Amino acid sequence: MQSSDILQNWVARLDRRVYAVLIGLAIGLLGGLIGLMIALDPLLAVGAVLGGLAALYVLTNVSAALYALIAVLALLPFGTLPVKIAFTPTLLDGALAAFLMVYLFQWMTGRRQFFRLTPAYAPLLLYVGWLIFSFMLGLRYAPPTAQILREFVEALVSIGMVFVLVDLLRDPASLRRVLLVILIGAGVEAATAVILWLIPPTLAERTLVRLARIGYPNGGVIRYINDDPAEAERAIGTWVDPNALGGFLAVTGAMIAPQLLARRPVIRWRVIAWGALGVIGLALAFSYSRASMLALAFTILLIGLIPGYRKFLPLIALGLVAVLVLPQTQDLIVHFVEAFTASDHSTQMRLGEYGDALRLIREYPVTGVGFTGVPSIDLYTNAASMYLIMANQIGLVGVAIFAATMIGVFAYGLRAWRRVKDNPDLRAILLGFHAALLAALLNGTADLYFFRLDFQGSITLFWLTVALALASSRVALEQVYNESSEKRETG
Repeated sequence: MQSSDILQNWVARLDRRVYAVLIGLAIGLLGGLIGLMIALDPLLAVGAVLGGLAALYVLTNVSAALYALIAVLALLPFGTLPVKIAFTPTLLDGALAAFLMVYLFQWMTGRRQFFRLTPAYAPLLLYVGWLIFSFMLGLRYAPPTAQILREFVEALVSIGMVFVLVDLLRDPASLRRVLLVILIGAGVEAATAVILWLIPPTLAERTLVRLARIGYPNGGVIRYINDDPAEAERAIGTWVDPNALGGFLAVTGAMIAPQLLARRPVIRWRVIAWGALGVIGLALAFSYSRASMLALAFTILLIGLIPGYRKFLPLIALGLVAVLVLPQTQDLIVHFVEAFTASDHSTQMRLGEYGDALRLIREYPVTGVGFTGVPSIDLYTNAASMYLIMANQIGLVGVAIFAATMIGVFAYGLRAWRRVKDNPDLRAILLGFHAALLAALLNGTADLYFFRLDFQGSITLFWLTVALALASSRVALEQVYNESSEKRETG
């Protein structure tokens, strides 16, 4: 044997020894960390191990990454990772990063080709550009804090998810699976909200503050009407705010509603869809979120006017009679009466915010004041309406661009609906995703969470809904095109 061969064999044995030592050190370090976590907090240790295993699987499958993102959005929208890297990443940050990373890997490895486009991208790109322009202009009034900068980037990433999802979801089967995951996640969250509302407030408080380990509030969690413990408790689930929970339930409820009467529902046992929508309605009532309840009710009413879904109309009438007659719902009726007569504290505060918002819009109508600060201490941007806070921060031009984007989404959806309204695979899915977007837009008239930067979960939910509406329209039109091409070829 030559000396070079001896040297190569020695190096190979040395490499194997080094690898063995490194693997041993890694196993020992991992075991030590798990042991330390068990000693400090056994629940945290179990969560870290399960989360690590789930993360490894998510990083190998783009569909699993998307489902994990939806699960985090539904169940732990305000959770944070138990680490700090210059800032504390949220669970949604981690889920979004994993999803986008796996998606980009598919492009880099050649597994994904031919990026899908839609006509709505043009106004959407203009909207993103205007957001950035308004943010830069707003720096005149105050420099950005690290938190505002991070939240703004998170909002842009959530909008960017529209382009990714439309490209990713290319067939009816993928849309059906996503809707099924949303149905399960929304049903579980609604059931959690109902259970926490039914149990004694002290027990619910003790249960929810355990989430403080992952960034949730450490006290004062339970919410009441007008923030008065003498009044009715409001359901919050794991969404921290009852109105934010209401928005989530209204949007997901509108997605699920067409499945109840679909010829081919996404889940074989239709009773599960009925149960999910029922518990969503119950949780929504317990949240006392009036804007969300009206948004979902109006959306389902519109669905009921479409041929094939008119069985909803007697159900809506029955529900309305039940609300008016049952003694358990009288507090809810009083809550609505107070809103329409502006006789309760929260409605009066909203009216005051609306007046202040209109004054700010008059002073800065074109570009708004941005996201980092206001020109004077007597001005503020928060107002209990997505459109008013939008006008405050990005101006009436920004609101117009946003409106043009939404009109583009619905116009594209209407074009798709005309071609697949008799398709059992896509009819209910297409209708559900566009109904959900309509519910979000209606809800936004009296709630601001779909635009407010510190509610990352609500912003992500809104743009996820936009993405699903566009993706379902794109799939529908592409399927019609493919079918017509096959007929021409065979003919």
